[in-house]
Amino acid sequence: MANNETKNVKTIQSLRGMKDIVNEESSLFTYFIENASKIAKNYGFSYIETPLLEETALFKRSVGESSDIVNKEMYQFIDKGENDVCLRPEGTAGVVRHFVEKKLDRAGGNYKWYYYGPMFRYERPQKGRLREFHQFGCEVFGIDSVFEDANIIIMIKEILDFFGIGFTLKLNSLGCNICMPPYKENLVKHLTNFKEKLCEDCNRRILTNPIRVLDCKNENCQLLLYNAPKITTSLCDSCDTDFEKLKEILNFNNIKYEVDSNLVRGLDYYNKTAFEFVSNEIGAQSAIAGGGRYDRLVEFLGGKPTSGIGFAIGIERLLELVKMPQCNQDIVYVGALDENSLNTMLKVANQKRKTTKTFVEYAPRSFGKHFGIAEKLGATIVALIGENELKNGTIYIKDLKTKEEKNLKLEDF
Repeated sequence: MANNETKNVKTIQSLRGMKDIVNEESSLFTYFIENASKIAKNYGFSYIETPLLEETALFKRSVGESSDIVNKEMYQFIDKGENDVCLRPEGTAGVVRHFVEKKLDRAGGNYKWYYYGPMFRYERPQKGRLREFHQFGCEVFGIDSVFEDANIIIMIKEILDFFGIGFTLKLNSLGCNICMPPYKENLVKHLTNFKEKLCEDCNRRILTNPIRVLDCKNENCQLLLYNAPKITTSLCDSCDTDFEKLKEILNFNNIKYEVDSNLVRGLDYYNKTAFEFVSNEIGAQSAIAGGGRYDRLVEFLGGKPTSGIGFAIGIERLLELVKMPQCNQDIVYVGALDENSLNTMLKVANQKRKTTKTFVEYAPRSFGKHFGIAEKLGATIVALIGENELKNGTIYIKDLKTKEEKNLKLEDF
């Protein structure tokens, strides 16, 4: 009866848009995290980890009611305590929430954090875009200088250069609360001439946040924007000066860029500097990193006005372009030829693991069986202990690359 019931049990599949990270992909994933984190630390960032689950209001107030993330994509639900919560769709809001909650906005000073982890957006899964995806990001608070904008861009370039990833840097300024309102008015005047031809989303954006129309991927909408007013020609003196200074710093550091006056990013909280790093090697979803300045976001979340800037890298998209370097480090396989050698074999293996990646086979095997297993595991060194080795206090070693064989004293292995 039990066997029949077991046969009828339906296997459970991973949810659509979710995937496991294993084998070669997991090696690439950890390789990226370790090295991107090292670069971030060199730039003065320390690690922060925020919860996967937050109040929905956090993202509505930060990301913005007009964004596609809030309108269409959040994993939102009412929990058992009747709280309106959601899985985080992006990383910045949680870091800002921590900053305000701990009253760091009132303490003064500069704060620089980096993070990595899963984000969740309910959208149509496609190559490079999953419902659960991972980001690596950095956030800076309290530094109101265009030099920090340049510093962030330079750091992203260093990360991409480390992994040998080619890119185009796109740059824009979104102005401030002085020059943005009149620009929005001019943009709305232009867009109302084409309301019948704009897509449904863009007609909604005209009423909520008209600059989001510039970010529409609909080809027809993009054609209608050809003669639309440009924010870069509408900047106030302060924003224009900062934008020119940013370009000057990038030029001085030999960093090539393109000014894209339609670049607004997908979130409502950006002001002044906005940027994207794009690649032509991964199809239509070409943005691999992006960010900008958000000097009013702390205030939006109830804190004291504090300057901020940050970025995020889409790890899944980037991994399509990352190649693992050739590893020259040995991988050791340790095995026993008989039952009596198992205890010594395990003791030797655990000692070797302090310095070298080491695999162990717990069952005694013949020479041939051990070598077959070692080759499947990708080992470069096979180390075996049998009756003779146990009696003499030695271990048999074979280097699978050079084919050299020898016996060593246990203490010398």
